[in-house]
Order: sequence, then structure tokens, then C-alpha cells
Amino acid sequence: MLGNRTIIALLCCALAAGTLSARAQVVPAATKKGLSLTAGGFGSAFQPDFTGTNVGTSINRLYGVGAYADLKVTRWVQIEAEARWLRFNQYQKNGEDNYLIGPRVPFSVRHFPRVKPYGKVLVGYGKSDFLYGSTFNLAFGGGVDYRLNNRFSIRAFDLEYQRWSTAPATLYPYGASVGLSYKIF
Repeated sequence: MLGNRTIIALLCCALAAGTLSARAQVVPAATKKGLSLTAGGFGSAFQPDFTGTNVGTSINRLYGVGAYADLKVTRWVQIEAEARWLRFNQYQKNGEDNYLIGPRVPFSVRHFPRVKPYGKVLVGYGKSDFLYGSTFNLAFGGGVDYRLNNRFSIRAFDLEYQRWSTAPATLYPYGASVGLSYKIF
């Protein structure tokens, strides 16, 4: 016969072996995808830096529409691409078109989880009828997205300051946009 000490030792070994292979959950209860793509459209109002024939602040603001896409690879690695066509309220058919892409940096607002402020630096090119071709653009900006639900967000505002490298002068248009986006995945 086995003694009490031997039975207790075997029981402890069996319990210890059982705890090594036991798991509380087979699959994690909560996971979050790293990769997501959001696409949207917006309306813009811009102050061009030309008066139709000269460089300088115009009395006519340009209005237009645009589209954007945000690719979120990780929390801190995000890319934004945008295209803007400013064709309304033109002076002598001098509208502006922008095609820009670059990094987007999100910021956290601790007590407001639906509010998503961000900053961005975009590069690309711009076209205008008075330039006779396209030119290099550099844009600095930022704004706030407000998440309505899991799929839709409102771009509450997006401010942008651009630098157009043209000859003989450099242009500095600036403006604001508002829009709506849809999270594809």
C-alpha cells in the first residue's frame, strides 16, 4: 500500500502538471487590426497667392471638392493621400489642383475617444492654368476627425498651408476643408 505522503505527493504532481497545460482562453478575447483604410470626400475653401496676373493675396477665394485616403499601418505609421480640385469662384480661369501624399501623425485626447486630432506633411504637385504646367508642392497641415460610429467619421476641419515652388516667385496658398469619410477595412 501507498502511504499518505506518497498519495499527497502524487496528487500535487498531477495538479502541477495539469496547471502547466491548462489555458484560460484558447483565442485572445480582444484583438485589434493594425491595418485599416479610410476614404472620404471634402469641400475646401482656399486663399490663392496670386491675383490672376501677379503674386499676392487675391480678393477671390477658390472653392472646390476633393478626395482623400488614410492608410493606417500601425498606431504611429499612417499615410494620407489627397486630391483637391479648386474650380469654383475662379478669377480669369485660374483654379488650382493638388495631388499630395505623405505621413500623418495622430494625437490622443484622453477624455474624448471619438475626437482624433492629427498633423500631416504632404508632398506632391499642383497645377494651375496661370502656371502653364505643374509644380512641386509641400503642404503642412492638421485637423480633427470626429468618429460617428465604427465606419463613419466627420472631418470637422482640416487646415493646410502650402508652398508652391514656381519661377520666378514662390506661392503660399492656404485653406481649410471639411468632409466625411468611410472606413473600408
